[in-house]
Amino acid sequence: MAKTATTRKTAKSRLGARRRVSGSTKPLYAQVEEIIRQRLIDNYWKPGDALPSEIQLAAELDVSQGTVRKALNDMVAENLLVRRQGRGTFVSEHTERRALFLFFSLVGEDGTRTMPVSRVISCEHRKATTEERARLELAAGAEVVTVRRVRSLHGEPTIVDHVTVSSAMFPNLGGDAKLPENLYRFYQIEYGITITKALERVRAVSATSEEAKLLGLEPGAALLEIDRLSLSLDARPVEWRVSRCNTSKHTYVAERG
Repeated sequence: MAKTATTRKTAKSRLGARRRVSGSTKPLYAQVEEIIRQRLIDNYWKPGDALPSEIQLAAELDVSQGTVRKALNDMVAENLLVRRQGRGTFVSEHTERRALFLFFSLVGEDGTRTMPVSRVISCEHRKATTEERARLELAAGAEVVTVRRVRSLHGEPTIVDHVTVSSAMFPNLGGDAKLPENLYRFYQIEYGITITKALERVRAVSATSEEAKLLGLEPGAALLEIDRLSLSLDARPVEWRVSRCNTSKHTYVAERG
């Protein structure tokens, strides 16, 4: 019985995919990419899962193997998928290395990148402010979770982080369980939400008395503020993070493809 139900579900999915491919004016590869992206959003394939082969996807969607390959190549370029030689194409995972090279921009004086070690100062559930609602596109009366933490590099406090997310999107976040260092990986594994893009604004600011104390600096010391809005696969705002960084021993590096 279970096998029959699964077969029907697969057949229905295939039929729906074919209808979308045949009924759109977009290039075929773009339509195939949309279908695969939606399956990632729906957690049809989970992080680390192998996708069907190009031949299998081409047969299911009734397109050429070359069309599937172009769609997959575009998604590999976006870091949504990863190709492994001789093994196939897999859904990307937010590993420590991926987080370090794609979403962490402070580089040491010698050019090295190091994952910071965090200490959570506070975790609060409350009503969202007007600005938080605007940045995260929340309705009036929505609640958020705010996390403040100090992040150290090579044992030295370097960053004061203020992280804000929707309580509805991340229920029970910051409860009894200790928050991990790599929040993006945590979002992906525990909540099925994958961060694929970050929009950043950078400016120079002066350290508040609290920030100066946390970072071992004089009040008013120069800091680099990184204001980042992180988006999910379907372009929803997921996390608003403001990081104030002591760059006396580090440089902000933004890499472009």
